Parts: sequence; C-alpha cells; structure tokens
Amino acid sequence: MNPFNYKRAASPGAAFALVENNSAFLAGGTNLIDLMKRGVTMPEKLIDINDIPLDKVELTATGVRIGALVKNSDLSEHPLILKHFPLLSLALKAGASPQLRNMATVGGNMMQRTRCGYFYDTSMPCNKRKPGSGCGATGGYNRMHAIFGTSDKCIAVHPSDMCIAMAALGAKVTLASAKGERKIEFTDFHKLPGNDPELDNQLKKGELITAVDIPFNQLAAKSHYLKIRDRASYAFALVSVGAALSVQNNNITDVRLAMGGVAHKPWRLWEAESFLKGKTATAANFEAAATLAMKEAKGFGFNDFKLKLAPNAIAEALALAASK
Repeated sequence: MNPFNYKRAASPGAAFALVENNSAFLAGGTNLIDLMKRGVTMPEKLIDINDIPLDKVELTATGVRIGALVKNSDLSEHPLILKHFPLLSLALKAGASPQLRNMATVGGNMMQRTRCGYFYDTSMPCNKRKPGSGCGATGGYNRMHAIFGTSDKCIAVHPSDMCIAMAALGAKVTLASAKGERKIEFTDFHKLPGNDPELDNQLKKGELITAVDIPFNQLAAKSHYLKIRDRASYAFALVSVGAALSVQNNNITDVRLAMGGVAHKPWRLWEAESFLKGKTATAANFEAAATLAMKEAKGFGFNDFKLKLAPNAIAEALALAASK
C-alpha cells in the first residue's frame, strides 16, 4: 500500500476544504482499503468523514431519509425500514458478512466498485482501471459478468445488493459539495460503461453523498429479494432480483423490479413493470414479464447461462413476493 495522508472532518464543509486532486473520502473502508492494498487505487489523502453527523434514519413528510453514514447492519434492522421497506432489509441481509455489514455504510455501499477479477489484477488489461488498456473479460473468463448495458470497453457488473433494492424502491440521492446540494434519482446515480467505464457514477469531484430518501409506497406486504450465488454466505450475486408488488383482488396495481449481477449498474426492469400493471398475479404473467425483460440481454460465453437463469429468477422472485 502506498503512503497517504490522513485527515478527519467533523462537518461537510470541513471535508470539502480538505479535498485535493488525489484524495478520497473514508467511511467504513470495507471496499476502499481493499482497493488500496491491491494497488488498484492509490489516493494520496484519505479524508475520514465518520465524525460528520450523517448516521440517522428519519421519517419525512413523504417517506424515510437515510443518512449516508448509517451502517448497513443498523439499517437492515431499523423499525422504519422493516415496516415500510422490507425489500431493503432483505437485500442488505443478503450482502457480505455480518462483520462487514457492521462497518459498511450506505454511501460507501453505493460507491463500491466492481469485483471483476481483471479490474483487481493490475497485471491484466482493464479499461476501468486504466482507460485504453482493453477489457480482459470480453475474451476471457467472464462467468460473473454483465448481460445488459455492456459496451466493447467493459462488461463488469455492479456488486451491491443494497443498491438493487434502492433502485427498485425509487430512492433519491442527495449530493453535497462546496457549491451546494443537488438531488438525483437513484437509478441515474450509477452509470453504464459506454466509452468511459472508469466512471462508475455521476458523482462529481469533491462531492459527498449525504442522504438517500425513499418515498412511501404500497409495496411493503409483498416484497422479496432473491439472490442466486455460488455459496450461501459472503458471495456476490450471479443473478439477483428485487421484487415488490401491490395486489388488490389478484390484480397488480403496482410493481417494482430490479436486478443485480447483470449490469454495470442496478438494472431496473421498466418494461416488465409496465407489462404487469393491471394484470393478474399469475405464473403465466410473471413468465411473460420475465421473457420481456430479457429482450436486450447478451452473453459473452462463460456467462451465457445467465440468459436462462435471469428470467427464471425474475419469475420466481415475483411468485415468492406475490405469495406473501
């Protein structure tokens, strides 16, 4: 690990004043420190933001506001989340290990980087780590990689479980900088790789995630997070599905679907949602929605199995949510 300077900030303003060209904000550090140890990222300064009071979960007039420094373990068990957004709790508990969830923060979870082996191996080509060097995964071992939204520059996937639920629930992100605040839809925060896969999200230099707001909905009763992985604990998703339904007289009045393990960002299934609204909650309709969701999917060899696994997972997650 390269030497670095370390500073603590007790307010957003103090944190912004410490930002330099090659600096990084430090919260739980569960991903950042790993990247530094591997030489994937080498900030010259770490700005510790844990003293900033951003660790509350609070009711608002329209929903629930979650501070960026709320720990994943605390959020997964918070009464407001369990009552209003059980999908988020399920997704959080499916991620990482209890020890990591005790350290990882909401903002840090959003900022975590892909676990693509070519990204982590500094001897291999990776446009995300070194733009212009090529993508080792496209012609290499790509079993864990994306089937949606890929480019010839990158086929890596976003690793978070929490973010899948946030995307499905229509959350909004508050970002702050020395210039003020701005809000962005959660589904717009993360980027597809395009021609600049080194940019994971829309965060500008010197900006800090301060909060995530989730609006109230009628989806709490029928929510399910299905995560398919190689082993039962501490494994990233091959495919995951966050599903939530509002059903009245067996008719679907609202539905939210998002997937993980399939794209460079949490993948919201907008077209499948539109198809299901107003229809009956039946296996046939769930399978039809899953087929519709797969229209633009593309495999790269070792991950071709996801082309069958993903629609089966969508239909299964919907069926499990509807059965509650």
